[in-house]
Amino acid sequence: MNSAAEILVPGKAGEGEALVLMAPISFWGGVDPKTGRIADVRHPQHGEVIAGRVLFLPGTIGSSSASAVLMELVHNGRAPAALVLHEPDAILLLGLIVAREMGWQTPIAVRLERGAFDAYRGGAVAVAADGAITAVI
Repeated sequence: MNSAAEILVPGKAGEGEALVLMAPISFWGGVDPKTGRIADVRHPQHGEVIAGRVLFLPGTIGSSSASAVLMELVHNGRAPAALVLHEPDAILLLGLIVAREMGWQTPIAVRLERGAFDAYRGGAVAVAADGAITAVI
């Protein structure tokens, strides 16, 4: 499966196991910035690690602190390898922009229609610097 995605925030191309979230997530309180683990006990994928994986986000649950959590994940080396969002979230993506301004290497963030997410579930995925998403075999 190959998809062309819209680049939201340029960054380092990423490759890793796909983690397609089944529900929106709040990064503030929902993700542990020290471990990269989903900490929200109400989230259906509680306990999953987002660090080093290609994270497919069907949506986010707003918090103005989401950007700080994502920036901490980048700083701690626990960020996803790439972020694939159904809808842009300016507050979340601000964390990548600020981390990049701090001189830290940030993952790429792209936008892809939600209907294409399931094609990548359970496999390895590469997100190129030009926004191309490819299933890795």
